[in-house]
Amino acid sequence: MTDVLADGNTRVAYVPAIASLTAPTVAELNAGLLLQSLITPDGLIGFEPDTADVPTGSLASTFSTVDIGRDSFSGTMLRLKKQTSGDTAFTTLGTRGTAGYIVIRRNVVESTAWTSTQRVAVYPIKTGRMRELAPAENEVQKYEIPTKIYQAPELAAAVA
Repeated sequence: MTDVLADGNTRVAYVPAIASLTAPTVAELNAGLLLQSLITPDGLIGFEPDTADVPTGSLASTFSTVDIGRDSFSGTMLRLKKQTSGDTAFTTLGTRGTAGYIVIRRNVVESTAWTSTQRVAVYPIKTGRMRELAPAENEVQKYEIPTKIYQAPELAAAVA
């Protein structure tokens, strides 16, 4: 077996409007803003679900049992590289309260166009307050955009 590399195989877009979370269209995705070349290698933060435990034991129990509870995401944000001019990501996402969708496609070369039947994850988001990060030697200037997931995402959508 051959391992699947993460490098160069993740596409991320901010899409302003999607009619169906389960089936975003190629046209909707093409209207989005591609972000993967602006996101730092460690900058796709918190887009992994966590499932809460629901204790199901009783006073009579001799073993602590649990069931699955609510799924959630915490600390979702994008860490991006500041551009010298024409920084569309900075001007689009840098305003607090910007609503839209973060769409993530994994395990396909990032330069591959959106095509029908590709699996994507669609996260309805509103942006929090943008923060410019402190400068550091031997690094590009970076900023972070908190992305609050305000409705249940579709983690196994298929491009229509």
